[in-house]
Amino acid sequence: MPISPAQWQKALTADSLAPVYLLAGTELLVLEAADALRAQAKKRGYDEREVLEAGPHFDWNDLARAGASMSLFASRRLLDLRLPTGRPGIEGAKAITAFCADPPPDVVLLITAMDWSNKHDGAWSKKLDASGTMVVFNPPRPHEWGAWIGARLASRGLSASREAALLLAQRVEGNLLAAAQEIDKLVVLHGEGRIDTAEMEALVADSARYDAFKLTDAAFAGDGARALHILAGLRAEGDELIGLMGWLVNQLQLALRLANAQNFSAQAKVERLWQAREQLFRQALRRAPREHWLQCLARASRIDRMAKGREIGNPWQEAERLIAAIAEPRAAKALA
Repeated sequence: MPISPAQWQKALTADSLAPVYLLAGTELLVLEAADALRAQAKKRGYDEREVLEAGPHFDWNDLARAGASMSLFASRRLLDLRLPTGRPGIEGAKAITAFCADPPPDVVLLITAMDWSNKHDGAWSKKLDASGTMVVFNPPRPHEWGAWIGARLASRGLSASREAALLLAQRVEGNLLAAAQEIDKLVVLHGEGRIDTAEMEALVADSARYDAFKLTDAAFAGDGARALHILAGLRAEGDELIGLMGWLVNQLQLALRLANAQNFSAQAKVERLWQAREQLFRQALRRAPREHWLQCLARASRIDRMAKGREIGNPWQEAERLIAAIAEPRAAKALA
């Protein structure tokens, strides 16, 4: 039976690593759990990591070959298998089952799946669960938000009163990525220690506030309805579009640098992104190729010229179309 996310932390500190892991569910939580496992594997001498992307044309024989191959550089290896759809198919199920039945010595197989539900479960995952470790990370339910925020604060060296944790939960409106971002900010603004309700009120930005930062975060998170709502609020409050476009151009340039990078994680470190913002852009770039972001940047520059009176057009209307395209690349035809 899969272990719970709470049991996962204990499993990480076990005396030895399991031969195979399946981490599935909510992307942010799965990626963080995978990072933690990679760190533990590194500490235990698994110095070599091979990444396998199980896309539509993936050759599942590569899994067996990777497990059986010898390394000239490390005695222990980590196989990092990415399963985007959570469905390995018939051949993939056979390959994973065979690996679990006879796992190679000194090799750990990590499988991550960011798309998961009970319908994804099958004979292959049950076999994996029996011989290794399986964890399904679901987002907190409404009544679990306070406890989840308290636990995440504690993992960052912070604590909060129950009322303060609930206040933060209300402010992020059930948005997991927004909650992670706000907690990362609290670490910077407050440092370690306990936060009461008054301090939380002062430190945490109201997520209903209409500002450029919330607008871009919502757009890159794929929440088009919220992003357009914020844009309408900015316009109603009389904000200047020029300042907004300057920030939007900045964020699109950042997205393009990340899209151009050969190593996303290394570039994210160069950009000094918080972990939560790194995941925000990672998700956004998975929704569209580099050309889409280049097109968005060109349109943003044109809107900036409109706002400054250097080009004819309705800048607010064009900004709406651009925000929609950032949030949902399938709406990119609106840029034509």
